[in-house]
Amino acid sequence: MSRPLLFLDVDGPLNPYAARPERRPEGYTTIRASVRPDSGRLLRVWLNPSHGPALLSLGYDLCWATTWMAEANRWIAPVVGLPELPYVDFGTALFAERPDGVHWKTEAIVRHAAGRPFAWVDDEQGPADSAYVAAHHPGPALLHHVDPRTGLRSEDFSALAKAAAELVTRL
Repeated sequence: MSRPLLFLDVDGPLNPYAARPERRPEGYTTIRASVRPDSGRLLRVWLNPSHGPALLSLGYDLCWATTWMAEANRWIAPVVGLPELPYVDFGTALFAERPDGVHWKTEAIVRHAAGRPFAWVDDEQGPADSAYVAAHHPGPALLHHVDPRTGLRSEDFSALAKAAAELVTRL
């Protein structure tokens, strides 16, 4: 039996970008990183080194679902203590507006899951995304919203651990 997937966004869940800019959250470290290797523009990113081990202990197969795509393995994974992870390649869907209100990541995540149970941790999903997943994904799924002002917290890890067990039992 395979483990469920955990699709992981960076900005919001791991990098609480909406926190007060003058107050780095406790337990976080600051890095300057580039989402696009050719941009030359460095962003301030706050990351918590305890998040990687906590994510690895949840019972999921982890996968990046972020605009960082492959760059998450270069900039984010080493700081939070994650190995190199697969990532969803959003291709031309990156930032593309949809007339139905579904987030531009949703269709690619469902396609990448290929019927496997999954949880998706992000700060941008909404009701249209839940409806899309319910209509287009045959397996169980959880869309877990994280507040971008606080990032992942102990309550989020508890909810995700509980969901991992439930997603496996619903296979």
